Amino acid sequence: MSFARPLLLLGLLALPLWWWARAQRLRHLTGVRYSDVRPAVGLLERAWVAQVPVALRSVCYGALVLAASGPRLGAARAEVRSEGISIVIALDISSSMLSEDFSPSNRLDVAKQTAIDFVRGRQSDRIGVVAFAAEALTQVPITTDYGVLEQAIANIHIGALEDGTAIGTGIATAANRLRRAPGKSKVIILLTDGENNRGTVDPRTAAQAAAAFGIRIYTIGVGTQGEAPVPTGRGFLGMRYQTMPVQIDERLLGEIAAGSGGRYFRATDSESLRRIFDEINRLEKSTVQRVIYRRFDEAYRLPLALALLALALEVVLSATLVVRVP
Repeated sequence: MSFARPLLLLGLLALPLWWWARAQRLRHLTGVRYSDVRPAVGLLERAWVAQVPVALRSVCYGALVLAASGPRLGAARAEVRSEGISIVIALDISSSMLSEDFSPSNRLDVAKQTAIDFVRGRQSDRIGVVAFAAEALTQVPITTDYGVLEQAIANIHIGALEDGTAIGTGIATAANRLRRAPGKSKVIILLTDGENNRGTVDPRTAAQAAAAFGIRIYTIGVGTQGEAPVPTGRGFLGMRYQTMPVQIDERLLGEIAAGSGGRYFRATDSESLRRIFDEINRLEKSTVQRVIYRRFDEAYRLPLALALLALALEVVLSATLVVRVP
């Protein structure tokens, strides 16, 4: 329970002060001498009745103070307007993302878990997910339903698209999702572990088009320095791996990021990938104030009814059973 006007509750302090002043006044009243008090014995046994109107008056006053302070129950919130950042995570799902150079799993699994943690850290931002290989596919359009986003990212797997790395197509698809998104701040987070070798859209041209719509691109090169075990096919015992050099077109990724006002990062292990997402999270904080209305159930009726009942009883008793004699 909360109160709309809590300062009015200070009025309750007047009750003990009033009772104390009344006790002091009664203590100094002068008595009347009687030669025989036997007729008043019955009256003395019912003396407590004389205190009932006073007590009812106190209840009436206290209940009126409570009602005037505006008691209310509940704290339901309704979000009316929330202008955060619009983000699309573009994730490479080419077969090389199965390379097991990222502990405790392969590149894709670590990237997916890191992206899920990133989504969980947002509050009012709209996020979408695009997966790309030789082509690109929107997994989740721009949304604030973070539960759906987490499930969609967790369900991304290799083989859903034709193998290859079409970076330009991935950027173009993500930018198309952001082009009409509300808000001024729009971001693409692109994760890839290879070189552009498929697709009909040039990555630099796609980045320039994205920048024209005010979209910043943060590119992340995923892969260790040197060599890594890369899957080359399936055998009787499962996936076959071959140690091959890690080739990431860092120059291209750097130009894409710089041309759009973003930054390029290199993730060589799971911890560095997590730090990169944390850095992007700090760079892209939402600064727009959210407007929230609170709905409460007013609870003044009960104390108001109690005050009126106590007042009515006090009036009736004072006019019948407890009559004051001047």
